[in-house]
Amino acid sequence: MSKNKLYFIILLACLTGFIYLFYSIHYSESIPFKFCFFKNLTGYPCPSCGTTRAVQLLLTGDVVASLLMNPFGLLVAILMSALPLWILYDLVTKKETFFRKYKRVEQIISIRWIAILLIVLVILNWIWNFKKGL
Repeated sequence: MSKNKLYFIILLACLTGFIYLFYSIHYSESIPFKFCFFKNLTGYPCPSCGTTRAVQLLLTGDVVASLLMNPFGLLVAILMSALPLWILYDLVTKKETFFRKYKRVEQIISIRWIAILLIVLVILNWIWNFKKGL
């Protein structure tokens, strides 16, 4: 993937996430359905169910409740805050620091035991969602 395409996708994902977060904070009670396609189709929570609510809890300063809702919320909040700034830095300075780091992380994640560990963590989080009854 090219640097420009990666930066565009990341920025678009973060912008979409910010819009959805804003919408869910201000208008969530006025919509009759939830946006989780997996849960809408199957009736079961997805591994990331509760992430938006976890980020909302972080915004109110309730870190413990956020982590209990879904630990992915903390990761998402950090990434949504840091990545646009990092990409902006690269664009202004005409560097590729984020792109190079992304490529390195991609290599690390492709190591079999690390990939398996990450998959197990996602499955454990999914089990946690079932246990909580999301």
